[in-house]
Amino acid sequence: MTVTIGRRELLVALGGAAAAWPLAARAQPAMPVIGYLGGGPPVASWLAGLRKGLNDLGYAEGRNLAIEFRIAEQYDRLPALVAELVRRRVALIVTASNADAAQAAKAATTTIPIVFTLGADPVATGLVASLARPGGNVTGVTFLGPELQPKRLELLRELLPQATTLAFLENPTNSQAALNIRTLQAAARSVGVQIIVLRASTAGEIDAAFAGLVEQRVAGLLLDPDAFFVSRRDQLVALAARHKIPSVYFAPEFTAAGGLMSYSDNRIESFRKAGLYVGRILKGEKPADLPVLQPTKFEFAINLKAAKALGIEFPQSFHLRADTVIE
Repeated sequence: MTVTIGRRELLVALGGAAAAWPLAARAQPAMPVIGYLGGGPPVASWLAGLRKGLNDLGYAEGRNLAIEFRIAEQYDRLPALVAELVRRRVALIVTASNADAAQAAKAATTTIPIVFTLGADPVATGLVASLARPGGNVTGVTFLGPELQPKRLELLRELLPQATTLAFLENPTNSQAALNIRTLQAAARSVGVQIIVLRASTAGEIDAAFAGLVEQRVAGLLLDPDAFFVSRRDQLVALAARHKIPSVYFAPEFTAAGGLMSYSDNRIESFRKAGLYVGRILKGEKPADLPVLQPTKFEFAINLKAAKALGIEFPQSFHLRADTVIE
């Protein structure tokens, strides 16, 4: 049977469809927005790792996902910034390389999923109930921050066997600073080395801290694994070179910027894993069911040009053990 529609009926039908189209468009699911909360400007390579993890699960920024950044080099601003993300009703919050950011996010919401990346014990800091079963709305990736400090001390002493006094630069606004100091000082006492602690949470205080290092004639320097220091890596590396202070860093980005050496987890891979967790949660999995991930591979990087400028020659064992050698 053939149904004939008159011109008037056709116009009415088309008019109804036209009126319905905006409603249908509004009914389409909105592009998910995730918040990125950091204690310093995003490191390009780490952000690339996060995006790679998202891409592996079919998410591409600008196509079917948006990221809003909130950055606070002064950590007391973190609660206000995460409150903005909560009001924005983001689908998920990623906290970058900072226990204070993760704790601020956890305090702000019990419903929005949180994926952290941090160099602290997430159980001891109260972020999760256990590594295997996080519980609640929080999970993520940890970098083993304090646990790697004895290894960095060992490398610096191997390079400077006559050293008896070393310095440790900490950010006093970092909630993990006291733990990092205790861990390092315990390791130093066991090998008869004195650690002088200096503090800096601004660019000006970093300059002042290095002036103190020169006055106290320390043999070498270790840094608190802190997100603010990553954002100031060019300044830190330049000051160490100017004052000829051999330093061991907690991320390869320092060595790439001209620093002497670094020992760390593979941070890009850690952020990629965080990106995978973000994607899995957006697809419906719960943070409580995703165990906290820990690094399985660590990287030792040395910079030969920096060593030459300091008048230091790396032992052959360093060349054999280094994952990255910068000429």
